[in-house]
Amino acid sequence: MRSAAALLALLCAPALAYSGPELLQDCQAAESFYAQKKATDPYQSVQGARCLAYVAGFADGYGVADYLAGKVGVQLNAICPPTDGDLQYRLVRAVLAHLEKQPPNTTADTRNLVAGALSKAFPCPP
Repeated sequence: MRSAAALLALLCAPALAYSGPELLQDCQAAESFYAQKKATDPYQSVQGARCLAYVAGFADGYGVADYLAGKVGVQLNAICPPTDGDLQYRLVRAVLAHLEKQPPNTTADTRNLVAGALSKAFPCPP
């Protein structure tokens, strides 16, 4: 019985396979790419791509949630990214700036870290 409860607890726990420190390293690699400091190390390129994909996916997911909320008459107004300039770089830069202010080896959820970064960097007008 005890092992069944332990198994159930493991199955119900959220599966967060991407840590804040990993996201920080990945976004630093992405920023190096934008700064034209392209690495010859293929792993660093993969790291940068992982940050870009995670942040872009988060932003797209938020956009979908905002759209669907609007369909039922709710305005989220948590993140209002700009529509001009290089949005992808600006998103990565906002996340990186926020992550660099976190304690080393933070255990904060990456979803919350990215949400906090983007809501501070791109607040909606009142």
